[in-house]
Amino acid sequence: MQTKNEDSIHQATQDTPPAARITHVFERAQHEGRGVLIPYFMCGYPSASQCIELVLAAAAGGADIIELGMPFSDPLADGATIQHAGHVALERGMTIKGCMETARKVAAQCDVPLLLMGYYNPVIAYGLERFCQEAAASGVCGFIIPDLPPEEAAPLQQTAYRYGLALIFMVPPTTSDDRITQIVKVAANGPGGFLYCVSLSGVTGSRAALPPHMRSFIARVRGYTKEYGLPLAVGFGLSTPEHIAEITSYAEGAVVGSALVTIIDQHEESQQVEVVKNYIESLRKR
Repeated sequence: MQTKNEDSIHQATQDTPPAARITHVFERAQHEGRGVLIPYFMCGYPSASQCIELVLAAAAGGADIIELGMPFSDPLADGATIQHAGHVALERGMTIKGCMETARKVAAQCDVPLLLMGYYNPVIAYGLERFCQEAAASGVCGFIIPDLPPEEAAPLQQTAYRYGLALIFMVPPTTSDDRITQIVKVAANGPGGFLYCVSLSGVTGSRAALPPHMRSFIARVRGYTKEYGLPLAVGFGLSTPEHIAEITSYAEGAVVGSALVTIIDQHEESQQVEVVKNYIESLRKR
C-alpha cells in the first residue's frame, strides 16, 4: 500500500481526472483476472478516528475502491444495520465536512480510490460547487447518491464532471429497459466510473443467499453497457467469500457494506482493525 502526502493528492487531481483512477482499478483487476472489491464504511462509525483506521485496514487487506458513507437522518435505501451506523455517526457529530476530513486523512495515507455515498438533500444544503471542490481536494474520485434519479442529476453531474469526479448511478433489478438505456447514456458521458447494480429491490442488508435472478439481470444490463465499456459492480446483500466469487464471475465488481458494520459491532475496538483487514483479505482471495 503506497502512501501519499496532501500535495500529491492535489497534483494528481490537476494532472488526471480523479474518476480515471476508478477506471484504472477495473482495468488492472481485469488484467489480473479478478473482480474489484468495494467495501463500504460509514464515516464517523464507530468513531471518527476509528473509522479512518478501519478504512486503512481495508486498504491494507486488498480493497480496490472504498465507499465512504455520509450519514443522513432519513436514509431511505439503507437497511437497519447501515441505519444504525449512520445514527451513531450523527449522534457523535459527523457532518459532510467531517466526511471530507475523513477522506482527506485516508487519501493522505493510501492510494485506494474513494467514493462518497449519501443522500442528495445534505449535498444540496452544503452547496454543489463547494461539495465537489472539497471532495476533489480531499482525494475523492466520485459520488454515489441513491436518491438522485438521472433526470434530476444534471446540476450535480455537471459540477462533478468539472472537477473530474464520477457520478455513479444505481440500477435496481426492476429497472425497465428504456430506463437502463437512459442511465447508461448519462453514465457513459462521465470521466470514469461504473454502474452500481442493486442485487434486489429494497434496502441494504446482509443475506445468506444471492437472488437467483442475478446472473440474468447482469446479462440484461450488460447488453446496454458493452458498447461503452462501462464496468458493472453489484451491491446489497453480499457478505461471504462465496458471494464475492459468484458475483465476480459475471460482474466486474462487488460491494460489501452491512456485513462490515456487523463485524465492527461484534468486536472490541482493539480487535476491529485486525478483524476488518482479515475479512477483506478473505473476500479478496476468492
